[in-house]
Amino acid sequence: MDQTTLYGIPNCDSMKKARAWLSAQGIDYHFHNYKKEGIAEDTLRAWVAQVGWEVLLNRRGMLWRKVSPEDKATINEANAIQLMLATPSMIKRPVLQHATTLHAGFAPAEYARIFSATTHV
Repeated sequence: MDQTTLYGIPNCDSMKKARAWLSAQGIDYHFHNYKKEGIAEDTLRAWVAQVGWEVLLNRRGMLWRKVSPEDKATINEANAIQLMLATPSMIKRPVLQHATTLHAGFAPAEYARIFSATTHV
C-alpha cells in the first residue's frame, strides 16, 4: 500500500477535519508536524514543481497579514519558497501526499477521489 502523509500543524481546524476524515475512512497515514519537524527544502521545491507556489502559499492566514505590503506586492516563486521555509505555518494546510498525488487544503470530495483512484488499481 502507498504511504500517505498529512503535513501541517496539530491545532489547525482544517487539519483536524482532514485527520478525522482519514480516520473515519480507516486510512493509515503519517502526520508530519511542521512545528516539530519543519519542512525540507527539497520537499517544498518538489511540491512547488508539482502544484505551484501559488497553491501552497497560505494567503488567508494571520501570518500572511503580517507580511509587509511591499513584500506582498513583489511575491514570486523564489521569495515565496524562502518565506515558507522560514515559516512552514505559511504553507496551506493540510498538504496530503498519497502515492503520486499531492493536494493542498481539505476537501472531502477531493480526498474521496484521491483514495478511490488509488485503492482500485
